Amino acid sequence: MIRQTMAAVLSCFSLWSMAQTDTLQGSGEVTVSASKWEQKMNEVPNKITKVSKKDILLLSPQTSADLLSQTGTVFVQKSQLGGGSPMIRGFATNRVLLVIDGVRMNNAIYRSGNLQNVISIDALSTETAEVVFGPGSLIYGSDAIGGVMDFHSLEAKLQQKGTQQLLAKGSGLLRYSTANQEKTAHADVSIGGQKWAYLGSVSFSSFGDLTMGKYGGQESYLRKEYIERINGKDSIVQNTNPRAQVHSGYNQWNTVQKLRFRPSDGVDLQYAFYYSGTGNAPRYDRLIEYRNGNLRFAEWDYGPMLWRMHSLQAALVKRTAIYDEAKIIVAYQNYEESRIDRQRNNLNRRNLEDQVKMFTANIDAVKELGKGAIFYGAELVTNLVRSTGLSTNIQTNASTTIASRYPNGSTWRSAGLYGSYRLNFHPQFTFSTGLRYNHASLQAAFNNQFFPFPYQKASIRDGGVTGNMGLVYRPTISWQLNANIATGFRVPNIDDIGKLFESTPGNLTVPNPNLRSEYAWNFELGAVKHVQHVVKLELNLFHTRLQNAIVRRPFTFNGQDSVLYDGSLSRVEALQNVGKATVWGAQALAEVWLSNWLSIYNIANWVNGKETDDSKNEQVPLRHAPPFYGSSGIRYNKQGFSADVTVQYNSTIRFEDLAPSEQAKPTIYAKDAQGRPYSPGWYALHAKVGYQWKRMLLSVGWENITNQRYRTYSSGIVAPGSNLVCSIRYHW
Repeated sequence: MIRQTMAAVLSCFSLWSMAQTDTLQGSGEVTVSASKWEQKMNEVPNKITKVSKKDILLLSPQTSADLLSQTGTVFVQKSQLGGGSPMIRGFATNRVLLVIDGVRMNNAIYRSGNLQNVISIDALSTETAEVVFGPGSLIYGSDAIGGVMDFHSLEAKLQQKGTQQLLAKGSGLLRYSTANQEKTAHADVSIGGQKWAYLGSVSFSSFGDLTMGKYGGQESYLRKEYIERINGKDSIVQNTNPRAQVHSGYNQWNTVQKLRFRPSDGVDLQYAFYYSGTGNAPRYDRLIEYRNGNLRFAEWDYGPMLWRMHSLQAALVKRTAIYDEAKIIVAYQNYEESRIDRQRNNLNRRNLEDQVKMFTANIDAVKELGKGAIFYGAELVTNLVRSTGLSTNIQTNASTTIASRYPNGSTWRSAGLYGSYRLNFHPQFTFSTGLRYNHASLQAAFNNQFFPFPYQKASIRDGGVTGNMGLVYRPTISWQLNANIATGFRVPNIDDIGKLFESTPGNLTVPNPNLRSEYAWNFELGAVKHVQHVVKLELNLFHTRLQNAIVRRPFTFNGQDSVLYDGSLSRVEALQNVGKATVWGAQALAEVWLSNWLSIYNIANWVNGKETDDSKNEQVPLRHAPPFYGSSGIRYNKQGFSADVTVQYNSTIRFEDLAPSEQAKPTIYAKDAQGRPYSPGWYALHAKVGYQWKRMLLSVGWENITNQRYRTYSSGIVAPGSNLVCSIRYHW
């Protein structure tokens, strides 16, 4: 009932917008995500959320996942404190694309389960960020079905022309948060001459166990007990502070290093190195899982998540017969992750380690032709996956090799060519269209040493065409109307075709070598009204159909529907191309200025959908469709002083409206009157104040002022309770 009511409210368009982070298309502001080139927002038919550096300084997010969540347009799920899985218009994980400085981060083991890779991007080293809603496969290739999250890190800036003084600047930050005892330090420095420039940035964060709120929520959210190993025995310890989510803290290092050389006005070269590394990050939703009335796991950690990237970029600016501007980016990424778990009273600790070495090469160019422009380019992606498994006796330290999560030595490759055209055929109209051809291949060899696979290898060779067509109409200087049709696709990766893992207790997912690509069609209409410093209004309606969808369904393995795995009889499942999904919804926002420095805002998102059930051939609620969510507030900004008071809210998802896969996770959900899992609605009140004094910026925030106890939809960890956040930044 709440969802239907909120939909009616959206249709009436009576909502305000979150003005501080959502840049409206009618403003004509520049964006670079939609086509990889600078383009006016009022020429782009997609909905785009843009986050500026000023927004990042005020919001002071702990991670990039929190940065996306605070925009009000991206829903973020968290299984543990060291994570954050963005959901965009009903799609998530490997159906949305992460990009950093023009390089795709999605690799061959990005899974359909919740992903925490976005936290590898350092929010404190981020200059700007953009979220492009809807399929972005034309430009970005596979995985960009729900949208593209494009991050831009701090720049290595050259000194201005005509000046002789060396450009030197930097900043340092210290931050503390009470809810998880966060201690963060950050420093960056940029030095630039006429031809050479250097940028260095480093951040460190230490997070303790997260404390949940006191009021509201159910008692089942409390962490009443946990397991500690005492005198060589797994002992259940009573928690003296049940609101403290014991075994949730972790720490993280990030660094960005850039060296830039501009030998001439038409050539700009840059080398960049990125590093992100976490310590062990406990997977909290597994640590609170019970079996036969007792806590199941004594240990369950994501091991150190390490991401290293080297990139070389050449930007060419010269009017030639085939381009006016061109970019060449070559990048190498080395990604490592592991899963470490041990069941209670079991001496064997299992460690599954995975490594992906990914090489990408992109060439993009633009050529102006009269009132129009042609954008075109090519992409090459290669992934090599290494996967091992080891079981170690914690008493004797004796180790044995066990089955790995993925086929060791697997490869995944993709190559694509695209071209698009934008035409301003009338001062009031912009038309855009384009096509992309993509071809992908996958090779995986299965090891029968630990598991009796009925096949020795899997191979995929798949190609396809995707495209889009959009029209922007500007009837007046303050109005903009958009219409867009776009397609997206996702090629099965190594995680889809080759993984062996326990999806939920008693259910074992086995490899399926017969998968094919899934495709999406997206239809979108938008309207924008913008009068500078008076009002901003926006409404976007969308409808997406996913065909040939990859879903988990019952399967047989060597003719059996159940097998013995990790000491338990488990039902066999596999990912299969038997599904379809339909997603529809609306995003609405508005901002009203009460004066030049005071505005009220609100943003609201309504997403609904159906998808093929994992076990039955019927349509059920969409797993990654969050409840109605939004935020409302008031913002003040004048003479170096800024203040923001915001209320965030989510509606309820009843048991009947939960996806069956979520109904099967009673540990993380509240219980309704019949004892069935459901996701309660909630609200949280936040206030943030910033003051700029000369070169110093002081920021103080009080999050969840009323100390509400709530767990966001599909999340394993309970949200922070009353949280005081203090930071001080010095610029020089």
